[in-house]
Amino acid sequence: MSQATTCLKAGGVTYRIPALLYVPPDDSFLAFAEKRSSPRDEDAKYLVLRRGRRQGSSVKWGPVEELSALALPGRRTMNPCPLYDAESGTVFLFCICVEQGKTERRQIWSGRSAARLCFAASADGGRGWSALRDVTDEAIGADLSRWATFAVGPGHGIQLDSGRLVVPAYTYYVHGCLCGALRLPCFTRQHSLVFYSDDGGRRWHKGAPLGGERTGECQGSVVSFAAPDGAAEAPTWLLYSHPTDRRRRRDLGLYVNPSPLDGAGWRRPWVLHEGPAGYSDLAVCPGGVFGCLFECGASSACEQIAFCLFTLEPSGRQNLKAS
Repeated sequence: MSQATTCLKAGGVTYRIPALLYVPPDDSFLAFAEKRSSPRDEDAKYLVLRRGRRQGSSVKWGPVEELSALALPGRRTMNPCPLYDAESGTVFLFCICVEQGKTERRQIWSGRSAARLCFAASADGGRGWSALRDVTDEAIGADLSRWATFAVGPGHGIQLDSGRLVVPAYTYYVHGCLCGALRLPCFTRQHSLVFYSDDGGRRWHKGAPLGGERTGECQGSVVSFAAPDGAAEAPTWLLYSHPTDRRRRRDLGLYVNPSPLDGAGWRRPWVLHEGPAGYSDLAVCPGGVFGCLFECGASSACEQIAFCLFTLEPSGRQNLKAS
């Protein structure tokens, strides 16, 4: 397709936090997002899904499916983070379920997390889902008392060559507290980490937080892919999506790095959307085709979630083109 197509558009509601998953057996996409009653995080309700099947150089999208059953009582479901297990053909959909009325700022201020780590699974490409499973105690355990709050994503998870399933996440870790009746956190720092499973999703564990410096969520997505035929650089390249404006969420760009171990290897971006643009998620398909699901609009990045299918130039040069 020559232009991005609307995947989810607000009509009295707001859709935010896109997550995109390519499911190889069906040659299809699963596009997830939060449904909210307003753009505010605390007004999230539950997750929604659209399923799209590739048809040549375009994608035919099915209707919006509301995943309102994937919820815990008294909590809002947020941050969809899907991943595909190629060994079992299972789609896992991770999320957090946050106590109603508890904002992220309030959790950070109090040092008490109101989020639970949950997931559902689908054995039929996202057509049917298991009941939501709360794995907070299993995966985080006693360390939850030092987490002011946490979330998975934004974006999708991956499966490593070893078969390990990996879910990206971040936490606001309480490094120190003011002693007293209120026990207020005085030193809270954001850290990235992962949750992982080595047994096909039966048990989940947390990895160590990334060290010293503050790390956390980013407004974009990064994927690796096989280099185009005839490319002289590394056999695996990186593709990165992120707003190109350094001060505001606007002008979504796609960056290519043909030398992933070289931090200076990133090429000038191709601007996929001019204007307000927020979070995005990328997916790699066979044949050098990519999908991007992203927040955008004319006056606000929260107006709609759009999708674009595109390819690299046959020469493997830095220019990208929509298809």
